[in-house]
Order: sequence, then C-alpha cells, then structure tokens
Amino acid sequence: MSLPEHIILFDGVCNFCDNSVQWIIRRDKNQKFYFASLQSETGQELLRWHQIDTQQVDSVVYVRNQHAYVKSTAALNVLKDLGKGWSLFYALIVFPVSVRDFFYDQFAKRRYLLFGKKAECMIPTKEQRSRFL
Repeated sequence: MSLPEHIILFDGVCNFCDNSVQWIIRRDKNQKFYFASLQSETGQELLRWHQIDTQQVDSVVYVRNQHAYVKSTAALNVLKDLGKGWSLFYALIVFPVSVRDFFYDQFAKRRYLLFGKKAECMIPTKEQRSRFL
C-alpha cells in the first residue's frame, strides 16, 4: 500500500480532535498532511503496522515517512512540519517525554468532558475528501 509521507491519525468522534484537524487543514497551504480517523480501516491498519496499542494511545498518532509518533511527540512534530511560527512550539521537545506525555494524557482524559463527543466520525467536505484516507 502506497501512502502519503505525512498522515495524522485522530479520534474521529472527538470534537476537539475534529476541530484540530480543521485547524491544520486551514493552515496547511501546501496540503502536506493527510488524515484518517483512528476508527477507520486505514487508521486501524496503520496502528497495527506500527504496533501501537490502542489501549495506550487513543487521541493522535502522526506517521511521517513511515515512522509513527504518539501523544505529545506527535503533536509537536505536526506543529514543526506545519512550519511558520507553529514550528517554534517544537522547542518543547527538550522536556522529557514522560513530563510532556503526563500533561498530554491529563488533557486527553478530559477532552470529551471539555469539548464533547460525536456519535460518528466527521464527514469531510467535498474539497477536503482527497486529504482523507
């Protein structure tokens, strides 16, 4: 299976995750990023391929050049690859992954409470469909 170089896997029923995908699409002028929900067949296949335990990661996975990043490392790499001023956030990578992921996990545990949850995955617009796997 031939896949794009930059794939973001996201929780398709999470309102925060959906809004984050829309936010990235608006800023990704070069259309570098492609998307798949964790719940989709493609998402599940990529998780299996990269041996990612869905019990440990249920929010964001970033696959770049066939290497998978999870949690805070995924988010920081997305911002870095988004470019412009957003790449400045990548400086947070200097903090130990255990510290970064502690805060990431605290937010991820509360994202449904804070932002809500959908009954099903988002449906991309006609213009966005080519960016979803």
